[in-house]
Amino acid sequence: MRKIAGYLGTYLHEDYETRLYLKEAVFLVLLVSLNYAIDLEDGIIDAWVGNPIRIVWYFLLYATAYYGALLIWARHTGQMAVFRSRRVWQYSLFGLAVLAWDGGFYGYQPLSKVLFGGQIYEFAFYALSNLSSLLTVFLPLTVFYLTVDRQRSRFYGLFKPQSVAPYLLLLAAMLPLIAWASFQPDFLRAYPSYRDSSANEFFGVAPWVTALAFELFYGFDFVSTELLFRGFMIIGMAQLLGRGTLLPMVVCYASLHFGKPLGETIGSVFGGYILGVIALRSQSVWGGILVHVGIAWAMELAAWLQLAR
Repeated sequence: MRKIAGYLGTYLHEDYETRLYLKEAVFLVLLVSLNYAIDLEDGIIDAWVGNPIRIVWYFLLYATAYYGALLIWARHTGQMAVFRSRRVWQYSLFGLAVLAWDGGFYGYQPLSKVLFGGQIYEFAFYALSNLSSLLTVFLPLTVFYLTVDRQRSRFYGLFKPQSVAPYLLLLAAMLPLIAWASFQPDFLRAYPSYRDSSANEFFGVAPWVTALAFELFYGFDFVSTELLFRGFMIIGMAQLLGRGTLLPMVVCYASLHFGKPLGETIGSVFGGYILGVIALRSQSVWGGILVHVGIAWAMELAAWLQLAR
């Protein structure tokens, strides 16, 4: 924990940084307020499920969040020249395009209807939706890394080992908050992600087997999230923006949670910031993967325990 505190301390102690954070916070509050006031994610963007225009909607949302935060940072630090950099535009537009494609991709839906004769459509749908990031995130990032980027980042920190002990303590510190959240109605409307299905009967196994398989698929989706946000947007973009990568990623990451309960969106701001600092200093995403997947599974477990009461 001292190691993580040391990381954060280098970013929070200067009055110069405090003024910047206040400006970014105002921008973020406006975005969050707009989303929940007009139900942007659930009411407007999700109305286009299955239509490619949904990808465009997501791109506009994420680009507004990312470039708005980047503009605030650039003006505050006097580094407006970043907007004249071809590579900054090339990298950032690519990352936002991948994020929008991942958010709006719906190709797993027709496959779910025919897989296993469509008899376990619900299970197949949610399993494939979590595994689809192999196509929407891992594949494009791999192609970009090998053909365009070629920096020595060990694939945006995925292949760089990292001591996990400090992050286990950080995860443990989150457990009381998760336990409290599990008693809130909004939480139980959203979790657990896996609901009972007929998949175990179809495969002839115990219900816990299909539930465990689903949770493994569910956890994998957070690996791709860490690779994109803390890997590409932090480690990959740091060569171009330095510490300027941090706040645009945090605001964009918060916008990813606009379809979630408000408390989870607010929590993503602090979580995204901490994980971003860790990735920037360690040049590895494994601390973030451990914390993110651990929190996700802890939330699932808390919801399951509440339902079992």
